[in-house]
Amino acid sequence: MAWLAACVGAVCIWAALSVVTVGAGQAVLVTHFGSPARVLTRPGLYSTWPAPAGAVRVVDTRLRTTLGALQDITTQDGQHLRVQAFCAWRVPAEAEAVLAFLRAGGSAIAARNIQALLDSAVPVAASGVAYKDVFGTYAGQNGLAMLGDTLRDAIAAQARTAFGVSVLQAGIVRLTLPRSALAAKEAQIRAQLVAEAATRTAQAQIQAAEIREEASRDSKIALAEAQTEAAKIKAASLKAATDIQAKAYNADPDLYLMLRSLDTLSTMVGPTTRLVLRTDAAPFNMLVQGPPAEPVK
Repeated sequence: MAWLAACVGAVCIWAALSVVTVGAGQAVLVTHFGSPARVLTRPGLYSTWPAPAGAVRVVDTRLRTTLGALQDITTQDGQHLRVQAFCAWRVPAEAEAVLAFLRAGGSAIAARNIQALLDSAVPVAASGVAYKDVFGTYAGQNGLAMLGDTLRDAIAAQARTAFGVSVLQAGIVRLTLPRSALAAKEAQIRAQLVAEAATRTAQAQIQAAEIREEASRDSKIALAEAQTEAAKIKAASLKAATDIQAKAYNADPDLYLMLRSLDTLSTMVGPTTRLVLRTDAAPFNMLVQGPPAEPVK
């Protein structure tokens, strides 16, 4: 019984070691004594030789992407750009492709090789596209999409032959101008802004000068009108004063002359004034003579 149990256990262990599971998105290379025996591409359970006689290598056949480096390119018409490309690839579920992929070094090495292949293809593909077509449409197709198709066609055959992978898509994920071009464009925009600011400043100064000129003209006109009106008022007041003086003089000439003399005397003589004059000299004669006598009726 012990011998039978040991045999059953050995058979179970051998069966467990002889079963290979192939999941979705996987391909498995089965080797016998280090030599490829078969490639399993359909999901399921398969039997194989147990170790050390047999071994398996699992290959991921799902879609992967590789990002290239940001690099300077020159378009067909001599314009400079900086682009960063990408490609989407996968290992086909085919025996030959799986073997070629493993011979190329597997996932890590294949990814580096595909990146190098992509970076080397970008300048070549860009040299066949005009600058205006990159940002526009050409024959009904977007320029960037056309550049991506060119990249895919440039690397697909070589990637399949050298690494056993299928490149399904390629394109541009980043597009900008070189640093020198950006600096030149920035300087151009700054110069345009400075010129526009200078133009607007000149226009504002012209408008300000026109406003100042209009204000000066209006102020001169208003001042002249005010001076004219003041002259009219002054002339009217002088005329009124003259009329009043004439009426006062006509009413009593002697009294008017006496009062005017007294006004002149009060203007000329102050608290500290010393005058040496004859008492009969005008207008001091009024101090000793007094008002003239009224005529006898």
